[in-house]
Amino acid sequence: MYIGNTSTKGLHHLVWEVLDNSVDEIQAGHASVITVVLEPDGFVSVEDDGRGIPTDVHPATGVSSLETVLTVLHAGGKFGGDESGYHVSGGLHGVGISVVNALSELCEVTVWKGGKVFTQAFSRGYAVADMTESFEPGADGKNGTRVRFKPDHQIFKEKASFDPNIIISRMKELAFLNSTATLKFRIPVDVHKKMTRKKANILSFPGGLKDYVVDLNMGSETLHDPITFRSEVEGVQVEGALQWTREAFTDTTLGYANSIRTSDGGSHLDGLKFALTRTVNAQARKAKLLKDGDSNLGGEHVREGLSAVLAVWVPQPEFEGQTKTRLGNPEVRKVVEAVIGEQIAEHLEFYPSVLQSIFNKAQQAAKAAEAAKRARELVRRKSVLRSGSLPGKLSDCSNSDPDISEIFLVEGDSAGGSAKQGRDRRFQAVLPLRGKILNVERKDESSMYKNTEISSMVTALGLGLKGDDFDESALRYSKIVILTDADVDGAHIRTLLLTFLYRYQRALFERGKVFVAVPPLYKVEHTDGKGGGKRSITYCYDEVQLAKLLSSLPDDTKRSIQRFKGLGEMMPEQLWNTTLNPESRLLKRLTVDDAAEVNQTFQLLMSDKVAPRRAFIEEEGPKLEAIDV
Repeated sequence: MYIGNTSTKGLHHLVWEVLDNSVDEIQAGHASVITVVLEPDGFVSVEDDGRGIPTDVHPATGVSSLETVLTVLHAGGKFGGDESGYHVSGGLHGVGISVVNALSELCEVTVWKGGKVFTQAFSRGYAVADMTESFEPGADGKNGTRVRFKPDHQIFKEKASFDPNIIISRMKELAFLNSTATLKFRIPVDVHKKMTRKKANILSFPGGLKDYVVDLNMGSETLHDPITFRSEVEGVQVEGALQWTREAFTDTTLGYANSIRTSDGGSHLDGLKFALTRTVNAQARKAKLLKDGDSNLGGEHVREGLSAVLAVWVPQPEFEGQTKTRLGNPEVRKVVEAVIGEQIAEHLEFYPSVLQSIFNKAQQAAKAAEAAKRARELVRRKSVLRSGSLPGKLSDCSNSDPDISEIFLVEGDSAGGSAKQGRDRRFQAVLPLRGKILNVERKDESSMYKNTEISSMVTALGLGLKGDDFDESALRYSKIVILTDADVDGAHIRTLLLTFLYRYQRALFERGKVFVAVPPLYKVEHTDGKGGGKRSITYCYDEVQLAKLLSSLPDDTKRSIQRFKGLGEMMPEQLWNTTLNPESRLLKRLTVDDAAEVNQTFQLLMSDKVAPRRAFIEEEGPKLEAIDV
């Protein structure tokens, strides 16, 4: 109920709860440095230099305030009216730290206050020892709190473990949102080598959200310098930054409320979108860029190519759901509209060249949208005329219930043939794709609908077309599974498909509908050295599994190793047993934890800018090879 689930997402939510407490101290002006340590034995610690959790006797419980907030729900004083409370806050409103304790097999808390150090240990919601008080050499003048905990794997799934990439991405967000803070991250050396991107261990961004937008658009051709705005109205603080890029055909708009990422939007982002559309149109008419007889630009046209970050701090936030994915306060929308309407209008009036570049971009988007509309209508007409309105190459499943149906997007006719023969026709559909589909990162929307393979996918999925509102009930399958060869070409095709799905309908990832199938790399046949020995077949999915298997076999074992060069080499029965059968297959669900990083990655890998991609491959490629070995 409090952390969402007991897999990877819920596991990391424990870290966010402790982090949010430290961020609250920063936003209240009592702290400036947060240090997160990911330890090799499964522990993680979060330390700040704030005031420290109170240690005096709590009047309601008769034990220390430290023990109270760790063991009693709603015992935190986040919204108290006195100086000890917070004007604004993230976290679970006095619940978070006690939930972390309840879901940890061991939780150790250290508080520095008044030249003394206080420590206490907890486990699964209860104190396992009394609070101790002592003097620490060199602790004079030191204040702060350190929470060190190890999640309870009786609760969390066995394979769930902390991902340093996820943690540092969240810390980077917090560093952008809190420009006066410094966040430090320390991890074991062997874990650092496995991080997917080279990231700084010390995060500090004095420019705040302006730096955030610059980071979002790194490697892109921008139309102007970032536009920033900041104000406080009726107790609601509003801060944001905007910047348009030339080559992007979509927008990246990130919203935060009290430093919590609102991935499902909310009233603050509704206000941003409405105010931007109204302001750009009004200023364009004032500057005579839009004539009297011209129609206003649509909101989606104004936002094309936009990277925006909006953060609000609300005294009494109304979040939808305990994990806070959407802000509901209606008054926040009015405040955001007023701030943007005033400050962005003033900026565009003062810098007419910026208005001109934004207007030109939006006008091009409107013309491209009109061409795309004609292309969409053509796709719709073809779909109506086509027998059954489904692509001819689609081998559909017999079950029409999308909740139990799945579709495999398969590379090539050869692999598609094996998949069609090996699948369970009752609930598995197969759509073979010929060659490498169009790279939609470099093409506009109208070009997308002229591509045969993309048109086939659009029709087969049943989701309508880009620009249509996402309607999950129209989706024909609950799982969209990408199945490609385990080689360079297969990886390229998989990336092209992911680029299309992400740009075409991002909600598919947010609803957990997109998967990648993991076929085996090796088939190992082995028998013992004795005559008539038992013959066994083992499939290995990577080199590590292969090496482990071979090392476990006796020296006199006869063995033969087959390296699958492609899915087409696998017999239908083999493909079923290893890759298609829900009882034995390995699927990876793809979700979006960091939309900014996903956006940057697609731009880096798929845009027409060669130099940044080459530098990335030369820097990160050797690291990936070292990990594989």
